[in-house]
Amino acid sequence: MTAAQQPIGVFDSGVGGLSVLQALRAELPHERFVYLADSGNAPYGERGDAFVQARTHAITDYLLREHHIKALVVACNTATAAAIHEVRARHPQLPLVGVEPALKPAVAASRTGRIGVIGTRGTLTSAKFARLLATLDGQAQFVVQPCDGLAHAIERSTAQALPTAPDATETRALCARYTGLMGPFGIQNGQIDTLVLGCTHYVFVQDELRGLLGPEVRLIDTGEPVARQTRRLLQAASALAPETGPPTTAITLLTTGALAPLQNAATRWLQLPAQCCATIDLPVGPA
Repeated sequence: MTAAQQPIGVFDSGVGGLSVLQALRAELPHERFVYLADSGNAPYGERGDAFVQARTHAITDYLLREHHIKALVVACNTATAAAIHEVRARHPQLPLVGVEPALKPAVAASRTGRIGVIGTRGTLTSAKFARLLATLDGQAQFVVQPCDGLAHAIERSTAQALPTAPDATETRALCARYTGLMGPFGIQNGQIDTLVLGCTHYVFVQDELRGLLGPEVRLIDTGEPVARQTRRLLQAASALAPETGPPTTAITLLTTGALAPLQNAATRWLQLPAQCCATIDLPVGPA
């Protein structure tokens, strides 16, 4: 198999990274993908760095060994913050893309200069996020809000083929609680006019957030920038798949947890068949 024919690996602590896979497929329709949801160990955002680092290395090694990936997209803000520097050190030849809260695009988009950022506690309390925030000192006011439990609630909502009323109520209540703590949203002076979705799971509650915040507040996620950066790295490595013929259907979705939630999420959010999903067993890293 040539480099151009090898798949791109994508992983997240659960199904949230499917939002990044969605953007990758739109940008790179002729590429093969292997997506791994570490749902058996989710959520990462409320774990310690040592646990997240151990899982990230185990998943990277697995994808290289078993699927011969030509690039890796770490579609998890928490894993990016805790472990991507270690993965780069161990695999310097592997094109590697992480995700981080899209603060710079938010600064460009905001008119009031007041920006909200929601994410997991693991992401928003990381040294990596602190460094990112420091690079934008004085360019805007950032209101940062950890959303404990929200990513996990979104994961639970995939237990059924269609979200149940209690699931929808729980995710909406969490969205309302955390945005309510941040202050007024809107386009007037002193209001938050831009909200950064600092967790890949949150893309899947955009409708709830828009219903709470109104149509004038801009929501910004990382999927499209990550997809464009992946294309750039593959071009630099001369590893892009030939962009001829129809889009590929070669997509494999794997999970370390129960199979049905991944199948439900793939069908509901990406319109992919349940047959492309499978379970795998990867040893659990140290707690």
